[in-house]
Amino acid sequence: MVAVVATLLWSSSYVFIKWGLSDIPPLFFATLRYALAFLILLVADVAVGPRKQPTGATGKRQVVLLVVAGIGGYTFAQGFQFVGLYYLPAVTTSFLLNFNPFFVLVLGLGLLGEGASAPQLGGLALALAGAWAFFSERASWGGQWFGVAVVLISGVGWAVYVVVVRLIHRSGSMGSLRLTTVTMGVGVAGMAALTVLTGQYASLTTSGVLIIVWLATANTALAFFMWNWVLRAIPAYELTMLQDLMLVEIALFALAFLGETITPVMAAGMALVLLGVAIVQLKARGKRRIMSGISEPSKVSDSIPKPS
Repeated sequence: MVAVVATLLWSSSYVFIKWGLSDIPPLFFATLRYALAFLILLVADVAVGPRKQPTGATGKRQVVLLVVAGIGGYTFAQGFQFVGLYYLPAVTTSFLLNFNPFFVLVLGLGLLGEGASAPQLGGLALALAGAWAFFSERASWGGQWFGVAVVLISGVGWAVYVVVVRLIHRSGSMGSLRLTTVTMGVGVAGMAALTVLTGQYASLTTSGVLIIVWLATANTALAFFMWNWVLRAIPAYELTMLQDLMLVEIALFALAFLGETITPVMAAGMALVLLGVAIVQLKARGKRRIMSGISEPSKVSDSIPKPS
């Protein structure tokens, strides 16, 4: 449920970002949003204090992982997503990001040993088929291949983030709040560097400021903390599949706030996405229940880190 709330917040971001991009350059927009969110998380992290969450020893390997997660998950995944939304319609961008489970599956198999069962792969195929059906009547490809490439790079960056964060959680050396704060700080530094290199700035309107504040507080600081909190206990591939729910959520937000319609073909696509996600999650729950039944209680509790 916590992860679903996070996807709802992220889905609403598409509407706010499209509104904001009419006045604010994409990288500058992303930098302001995530810089403010980082400051919010930093204050929360200091307020909680090191005694309230695990910190552990941070070696060279841990530092490298944190930097990789920050650059991948924020500089590339979030910064490039803003650029993609500048060049592509939100629905097309959302469709392309549904390839993320493929990227996560490949990286997770190699780095985490977390693969997918045959039914779960079937669920992924259904979700992608539903995504294609949903966007077949709406997606605007045209000559916007630069935007397509940027969004796909964004998806790879997000896959790197999810897998590396899961890897850090396995060590149990850092709590979710501290992990989210540090990686976001690293990513914001990368976004700021790209913004300076491109030289794209703009003065902010009142509506732009309000959008940035809302996105930074609810849709970033809160949502990313919630996501990382859940990622402590759920395999990366299974959690990422929940992001396919954003297809349906974005459609409903567009219907409510942008006056867009849902055709029968789009509705069928939404149903396939929901079915695919349900298959993946039900098989995952069954597998975890079986593992709990054949394992000693002490080993089970040690294998799943407790949320901080």
